[in-house]
Amino acid sequence: MAAYWLSRCLLIWSLALVVLCMSSLPSTVSAMGGQIPKPPPDLNFTIGVEGVVWCKGCRYPGYNKSVDASPLPKAQALLRCRRGDWQLSLWSTTDAEGYFLIQTDKQVTPYTSKDCKVYVQRSPLRGCSVPVAPARKKGSPIKFRRFVPLSDELQARYTAGNFTFAPENPAKC
Repeated sequence: MAAYWLSRCLLIWSLALVVLCMSSLPSTVSAMGGQIPKPPPDLNFTIGVEGVVWCKGCRYPGYNKSVDASPLPKAQALLRCRRGDWQLSLWSTTDAEGYFLIQTDKQVTPYTSKDCKVYVQRSPLRGCSVPVAPARKKGSPIKFRRFVPLSDELQARYTAGNFTFAPENPAKC
């Protein structure tokens, strides 16, 4: 009987400890339908923007049947942020999987995500050169995804989504 009461007390004490620990975690804010942690006010963080560039309908190396597209390596992605007289432009190149990551080397304080867009001006393949989404001049807005801890700082990681090109003539992939 004593063992039963001891186990009940330990269980209640453990639950109280979990509740206490959870209440001391940083508060969260709702953004884009999900919960993201609110960073401490004195935290310095950099920005990272990621995305993927695809060729729709062509079966090049890395073809993904579920999206009917192949990744486009060596495509140039441009992050452009503008606010008043401030402007930031950074480039990155896609890897073999069509993935790019554009990273700032310092905190980008004068900009918000509404001030920034990513552009992929052209496909590196002549046979897959027609921009499908987003429109070449329109660019893609960036959306916050998560905070990524780096060696000595925190990085706010955004996504620009997918960029898709297609062949002018689908029979000539």
